[in-house]
Amino acid sequence: MLGSTHGTLTTDFRARVVACGEEPHAAVVSMPTAAVEGGLDVSGRPLHAAVPDLDRFFRPRSVAVIGASDTEGRPNTGITRQLIAWSERVGARLHPVHPTRESVFGRACSPSVADLPEQVDLAVLLVGDPLPVIEELAEAKVKFAVAFASGFAETGEAGAAAQARLAAAVERSGLRLLGPNTNLNAFEEFREDLDGPAIALITQSGHQGRPVYTLQELGIRLSHWAPTGNEADLETSDFISYFAERPEVGAIACYVEGLKDGRAFLLAADRAARAGVPVVAVKVGRTETGARMAASHTGKLTGADQVVDAAMRQFGVIRVDGLDELQDTAALLARARPPQADGVAVYSISGGTGAHFSDLATGAGLRLPTLSEEKQRELHSWIPGYLNVANPIDNGGHPVGDWRGRKIIDAILADPSVGVLICPITGPFPPMSDRLAQDLVDAAETTDKLVCVIWGSPVGTEDAYRTTLLGSSRVATFRTFGNCITAVRAYLDHHRFASGYRSPFDEAPRTPSPSFRKAQALIRPGRRLSEHAAKQLLRAYGIRVPREQLVTSAAAAVRAAGLVGYPVVMKASGAQLAHKTELGLVKVQLTSASQVRDAYRELTDIARFESIDLDGVLVCQMIERGVEMMVGVTQDALFGPTVTVGLGGVLVEVLHDTAVRVPPFGEDQARDMLGELRGRALLEGVRGGLPVDVDALVEVVLRVQRMALELGDDLTELDINPLVVLGRGQGAVALDALAICS
Repeated sequence: MLGSTHGTLTTDFRARVVACGEEPHAAVVSMPTAAVEGGLDVSGRPLHAAVPDLDRFFRPRSVAVIGASDTEGRPNTGITRQLIAWSERVGARLHPVHPTRESVFGRACSPSVADLPEQVDLAVLLVGDPLPVIEELAEAKVKFAVAFASGFAETGEAGAAAQARLAAAVERSGLRLLGPNTNLNAFEEFREDLDGPAIALITQSGHQGRPVYTLQELGIRLSHWAPTGNEADLETSDFISYFAERPEVGAIACYVEGLKDGRAFLLAADRAARAGVPVVAVKVGRTETGARMAASHTGKLTGADQVVDAAMRQFGVIRVDGLDELQDTAALLARARPPQADGVAVYSISGGTGAHFSDLATGAGLRLPTLSEEKQRELHSWIPGYLNVANPIDNGGHPVGDWRGRKIIDAILADPSVGVLICPITGPFPPMSDRLAQDLVDAAETTDKLVCVIWGSPVGTEDAYRTTLLGSSRVATFRTFGNCITAVRAYLDHHRFASGYRSPFDEAPRTPSPSFRKAQALIRPGRRLSEHAAKQLLRAYGIRVPREQLVTSAAAAVRAAGLVGYPVVMKASGAQLAHKTELGLVKVQLTSASQVRDAYRELTDIARFESIDLDGVLVCQMIERGVEMMVGVTQDALFGPTVTVGLGGVLVEVLHDTAVRVPPFGEDQARDMLGELRGRALLEGVRGGLPVDVDALVEVVLRVQRMALELGDDLTELDINPLVVLGRGQGAVALDALAICS
């Protein structure tokens, strides 16, 4: 079992290695476990997110509108009018700037930024090309700017080049820029009569935030809206980090088309996780078509979706598929108190409705505990005995219309196994539905447990819905079964995650291990390593390989086979070889010296015929029993090195059964990777097979992670396949390896 250092050699593992004839290597040094406040990891990357001070962006004391207009019919006029109204709401002084106007909407107009009457916090650029204005803003010491202009990275290569020039100018200037290709959503009017924790909204495409913004009409508070546009400077990650520190923010809702910087996103998500603030995100680009659309709209990479999905799960970001799920899930997470139990009770007036919803909820992973015999007897004192009350609870209809309805609800909520009560009301049937809605609202006011109602009527104008349910700050009301299940699952998962969250960045290595120095000597820039050299790289990090020798003659092969021990495997080894089996360059189950000599000649003859340069032939120990897995490293365009584990051998290409994580991560995440595999049952033993050494497999995953962190960009790709995981207590052996250096 690994210790809390996430990668030191354990005593048991060292013993297993020595017993199997391998020398242990000092592959991994202990990682610090104490929380840190800053610093860099072993590859020189930051360990904590920088939090921009955006107070003066959202609440500036003074605002300059560059290109202000009051000529009716012009686009800048409407924007100027809205900015004037916004500045008055937030208490900011607004200064129009235009070279040919003396006043705009009755306000004195400055001809240039240099002529402003005071230093301003925020400049809004209503100009076609914001680049020439940036230097003027820097000289005037403006803190923030917003660029609405389009025609940048979203339009292609020329636009991307223009955006790069704009980003460089902003970086030199010292100010922070929102945009380009953004809009006025940051200056929307938010209702101030709502209380409770708020949702902070981040969108790259402004219109996609409208459903969340309109939650205010249902009584749900919004505090901020950041429309990030093309993110030449300020990006989604900056706003997540800032909102996570705001005391009024109960949840962060995001619509993300492309991530500008994967590492920055993870650091921001980590900051939110540390603060216990849930982040809910729609991330487009799951399909090839979606990815193309996202790139054409914002000009950013979307990254491999499997990696994005895994990275979000690692840091507790809740990924949802649609804007309706985004609004419902964010609203629930912002307002609901932490659960007292993870059990869900389903209560309805129809057995069919309860059964239907329960099937969907159970299939989604929600736990519906069977209520105790004592609790069922109590419920049957109000509900006819022939109805099922084990969970789901069917009341048959009539108890809803009188005093029994509230008694039933209170009794369910009093059960210690129940943390969430869900009542699907498929349609209005006054007066019973009115009484049921009121009883649920009244009960919710007296409990810390979550009460959810699904109002299934397509009309949505009923008083029980509009007034009773939506008027309650304690009841979470949904319109569909699916959205309710998605939100409740996210709610329980978030609090489970948050209660045990331990930032992997606090334990990331900050100094190279002795293994790194050994590995550096093996790296060949721009080249693929031979199997023999790749296995040396694994040995440097303490990953066990078979007993083997590299030979260059038939006689040496026979001597090596005697030392390794029959039966043996013989394989051609060369930097050009990626798939040896297809070329007939692997021979197995060799049991005699004559077979070894013949195999050597055949392997070298094939290599000569195929014009393949060899560094020799490997004579390897034969490993016959175990589960074949694969562990690898690839470089993701957004996140850098990623670690993959999955079923190995030919299964990896047939089933694509893999799980991915972005370093750094600890032992728990490594075990979670195995739990995500469809073929995970193979590790526990199936059809008479014995359980394998999962601890050793986890150890290999963590050692490969350390290799990925330390070698960084020097290691383009690593593929250990197959990694044979032996029976419990016997370890894991890398039978083959491919490594490509940058």
